Amino acid sequence: MEPLRVHTGIVAPLDRADVDTDQIIPKQFLKRIERTGYGEFLFYDWRCTPDGQPRPDFVLNRAPYAHASILVAGRNFGCGSSREHAAWALRDFGFRVVIAPAFANIFSTNCAKNGLALITLEEAHIAELMNKAQQRAPYRLTVNLEDRIITDYRSLSITFEMDDFRRHCLMEGLDDIGLTLQHESDIARFESSRHPWFPTATE
Repeated sequence: MEPLRVHTGIVAPLDRADVDTDQIIPKQFLKRIERTGYGEFLFYDWRCTPDGQPRPDFVLNRAPYAHASILVAGRNFGCGSSREHAAWALRDFGFRVVIAPAFANIFSTNCAKNGLALITLEEAHIAELMNKAQQRAPYRLTVNLEDRIITDYRSLSITFEMDDFRRHCLMEGLDDIGLTLQHESDIARFESSRHPWFPTATE
């Protein structure tokens, strides 16, 4: 998992609440077992017509938002089914940060395990960022996980809260496997001390 400490990127405003995981990555594309290849299908039913043509009015189909790496959205983002593909699609498209008033719990866990930072802000801050992203495009933000602060190139400065463990994992680039491998020597020592007729982690 790629570490995320400080990120600067273009902001894309998605002024919709209750965006569920089937809207983030529709079910017809859940046929792959790899984590890659989902970015082109992100928000597919909103981005494309039934015959697959881009909808010019959707935000990610317009410059400069097509190159955004920070998404600002409405409340309850990521609700619905628990598919991890939603996090994969956002990351594969190029997003590193999603900012919203609230997120679904399982979606939040999936994102943290895939290097995608979710930041919760008050509705007033979300409205401010939405407006600036729409009126000042390309609008860029810098998200600093080390100092827990969001800034722009002008006077904006917003502090945010984040769970210490989740923040640590994002900053160090640690998913569940990475966390386990931090104890690799202890695991090897334990396995080597077991009776030879017991199962081992390699079997």
